[in-house]
Amino acid sequence: MLRLTSHHGQSPVQNQPEGKSKPGLTIRELLRAWRSILRGYAPMLSIEIARECPLSCPGCYAYGQHHLGSGATLRQLSDLKGDKLVEGVVGLVRLHKPVHVSLVGGEPLIRHRELTRILPKLSQMGVFTLVVTSAVIPIPAEWMKIPRLRVAIYVDGLPEHHDLRRKPATYERILRNIEGLSVNIHWTITRPMLCRQSYAEEYVSFWSARPEVNRIWVSIYTPQVGEDSAEMLTFGQRKALARDLPPLRQRYPKLLINEGIAEAFLEPPRRPEECLFSKMSVNYSADLKTRVEPCIFGGTPNCSQCGCAISSGLHWVKDVRVAGPLRVNHLVRGSVGVGLLVRRLLNRSTKTALRWHDRAAREWKILGQH
Repeated sequence: MLRLTSHHGQSPVQNQPEGKSKPGLTIRELLRAWRSILRGYAPMLSIEIARECPLSCPGCYAYGQHHLGSGATLRQLSDLKGDKLVEGVVGLVRLHKPVHVSLVGGEPLIRHRELTRILPKLSQMGVFTLVVTSAVIPIPAEWMKIPRLRVAIYVDGLPEHHDLRRKPATYERILRNIEGLSVNIHWTITRPMLCRQSYAEEYVSFWSARPEVNRIWVSIYTPQVGEDSAEMLTFGQRKALARDLPPLRQRYPKLLINEGIAEAFLEPPRRPEECLFSKMSVNYSADLKTRVEPCIFGGTPNCSQCGCAISSGLHWVKDVRVAGPLRVNHLVRGSVGVGLLVRRLLNRSTKTALRWHDRAAREWKILGQH
């Protein structure tokens, strides 16, 4: 059985690294994202580059019956390989001009040969790229030298839960496949993981002590509308997490959470039109043609119980004051409107435009008609 100790055999708390985690997107890249919105493009692009996965995780949204909303499932799509996949991914990036690209699956490392060609190309284009994997397949060490690249590993709980949910991507296999690398850890919390008060700190302390880990992200399981599963949290459980997680940040600075993000878990965006992540991203499935809507979850996600880390972070950021009464959300709404007007004036295709137009965007469209 795997013993939860640090890389050097000490307890995770004793081996807690000092200092803050390394930065991701820089101020310059955030300004590029704003410029992208002003030009009418979505700054984030997500691509399911492989339809297959050696795991069979309960509750996996990618393999849900309604994920694609078209009657077809991810495994029924025809995915691409070799030159066609490389050219297809680069082509989508050129079409949408994103600042940030997420390459997901299935299991993206099934296409590790193609990724070894794709990732340097995206870096040369100035794109910040995230590869999200289970680490069931070894991660090429040469990827660590590619600028603007991050690799994120799904680790859903401590071994008692993770190894059951995500085998064969067990703790032992993950630790072997990330040794000497630099990765982020993504934890999706499900109801069984709330079995004891100390669980969250046990998890965070273990992964914080690993020298390979740069950051730790936390999400809460997001159900589909009408779902009633063992993974779902009650509101009371979400409230307890929102109270207990932020203080851990003080002791474990690799953990990316604060009170604002935690509160967003309790009051997430009520529908896709209110979700900045949904509004600012475009998502494709494995054939590089089928769109995943209304967000990366696909299907009909229960937005009132959304636990997406990125959505929660952006939902918190939108209410941050910029100057006086001016908030980030005001800038975003105005920028979306400007972007739509620019697209209209330049007669650009709406295929790459921002979605979920709010009132400000409609007002800008009306203005553009005069």
